[in-house]
Amino acid sequence: MILSRSEWMVAKRYLLPGKGEGFLFLVASISLIAVMLGVASLIIVMSVMNGFRAELFDKTVGLNGHAVVQGYGGRLPDWREILKDVEETPGVTEAQPLIEQPLLTSFNGRVEAVLVRGMLRQNILDNPTLEGKTVAGDLRALEPGQERVAIGSRLAQNLGATVGSRITIINPAGRATPFGTVPREISYEVVAIFEVGIYDYDESYIVMPIQDAQTLMLMGDEVGMIELKTVDADRVGEILQPLMPKIAGRAIVTDWKTLNSSLFEALAVERVAMFVVLSMIVLVAVFNILSSLIMMVRGKTRDIAILRTMGATRKSLLKIFMTVGITIGSLGILAGLVLGFVFLFFRQGVVNVIQAVTGQNLWDPSVRFLTELPSKTDPFEVTAICVLAFVLSVLATLYPAFKAANTDPVEVLRYE
Repeated sequence: MILSRSEWMVAKRYLLPGKGEGFLFLVASISLIAVMLGVASLIIVMSVMNGFRAELFDKTVGLNGHAVVQGYGGRLPDWREILKDVEETPGVTEAQPLIEQPLLTSFNGRVEAVLVRGMLRQNILDNPTLEGKTVAGDLRALEPGQERVAIGSRLAQNLGATVGSRITIINPAGRATPFGTVPREISYEVVAIFEVGIYDYDESYIVMPIQDAQTLMLMGDEVGMIELKTVDADRVGEILQPLMPKIAGRAIVTDWKTLNSSLFEALAVERVAMFVVLSMIVLVAVFNILSSLIMMVRGKTRDIAILRTMGATRKSLLKIFMTVGITIGSLGILAGLVLGFVFLFFRQGVVNVIQAVTGQNLWDPSVRFLTELPSKTDPFEVTAICVLAFVLSVLATLYPAFKAANTDPVEVLRYE
């Protein structure tokens, strides 16, 4: 839509407040602010929801793999043969034996439920979720047979343990005696404290060499499962399909989608719901543009009639008022983009300031899973939000613009 010099001059005149037009300018400003808040809200919420999924996926899959091959009864006696079958499956990039068992731990009279995870020492050191997340001690101190463990930061806080402390891990399924089953208790030295950023992991996980886990759980040479990663996490079911017949009757395969289905499905539903609800804000902003343009047309009826008598065509008036509406919408979209990106950049600081002012804990890791507010902006989603807001702004200008273009100058100026 190309405007002539005179048309652009009139459009610019209508955008800027004239004498006695402060109210119209106020209404137009409110419309712009409404579009800005709507676009910013959509960008912020969609980016945070994307960040949630990405962070949870990276850390959950990083520690638990794309899938696990589990033995019946929680044990894999012939795990070496199964491990070989897994490693020979096309698309599998990594596989490792693993023991994971819920147990109890105690220190200085405090008892906590924990999830003990036994891994090969090299796998512990190479794990992307644990790498660089040590807040105290050193994971390299984990040596098989030395009775050493690494624990999550919140578990350490709950127990009051530090590096060098000796915690006791209790296995209720101990040895059977004539007097009943005696729980197995072994003392371990804490040599490292890690913080991966997921509350449940930091609160309950204890990592130790797999040999020590076998001793603790009286498993001999057996393991509990084999954890694996593939070239594409979203195609894990398809990639592992050839493995199913080989291990049928000996073990079962469970992928990350099944293990975390409730969490990721809830995130997907919440993401859609938030998008729909916040889109209503943009829709309300568009109606503000519509109402402000209708008020402008009614207030400028005499000016429109004079322009028509001076030779302005219906097409010219249509372009002038559409330019006014589209300019308000476009400025609102640009301001919304700036506001959204600024908020996302300083998001954690904003949350901390609000918490300090209100005295409320807005980001409780025990509820939110993650210790910090995540964000991941998708350029395609941002583009879609901007296009949606722009299209709605254009549609909102059509009725007032056509109303102005069809103004009859004879009727307006008859009694002048």
